[in-house]
Amino acid sequence: METIKRQLIELKLPGMAKALEVRNEYALSERLSFLDFLSLLLEDELSSRRDNGYRKRLSRAHFPSPKTLEEFDFRFQPQLNKRLIFDCATCEFIRKRENLLFIGPPGVGKTHLATALGMKALEQGYKVLFTTVNEMINSLVASKADNTYHLKMRYYLAPNLLILDELGFKRLNQQTVDEFYEIVSRRYEKGSLIITSNKSFEEWGEVFWDPVLATAIIDRIIHHCRIIVIKGDSYRMQNYKQKRAKTENDSDK
Repeated sequence: METIKRQLIELKLPGMAKALEVRNEYALSERLSFLDFLSLLLEDELSSRRDNGYRKRLSRAHFPSPKTLEEFDFRFQPQLNKRLIFDCATCEFIRKRENLLFIGPPGVGKTHLATALGMKALEQGYKVLFTTVNEMINSLVASKADNTYHLKMRYYLAPNLLILDELGFKRLNQQTVDEFYEIVSRRYEKGSLIITSNKSFEEWGEVFWDPVLATAIIDRIIHHCRIIVIKGDSYRMQNYKQKRAKTENDSDK
């Protein structure tokens, strides 16, 4: 048994090695044929590889915290099209290399939904990367100083889905808008984007330094894009009010 385990590990079949003893006992007790026994071991190996692949993709996605659609309170945002969100969760938009754009004020759940859809994409085997716009821009600018720009550019171009959070929190300047345009342009019709923004389209001219580049960026983003506008109240403000009310009620007792 130990010899076979070592051989399986040497052959890079750790899933089979791990399940060998249990499957052997089961095969003996149920009098399975050799092919049935082998089939079970192969399924264990495939399952192990799928789990390992998911964990690796999850680690590389760099989500600030895992979020799921099941955790999202659609009752708090009743105007949000729940059917549309779950349609996006099929990840058909990634297969078609389309984009999603969540627009709304801070605290309405844009980042939660973007992350939850990213998690669905991971489950379907897609490579996902989450970053804020500011973090990505700073990373690209810094990479020019140590001659790793092309490596860093490939880092943002490689995922099937790139999630760019917080577009509009900071106004881009001449240098940074060039970097943002480069990412959007080179991913155009080659990889999907999910972008969250607290600015309406009418305000995007204030975000991008160059109106010509702003037009080019918007054109590429919305050409194959689903735009989801959320106009509800802030979850965080709601939680704050509930905690404050509870504290005041407790103090009155």
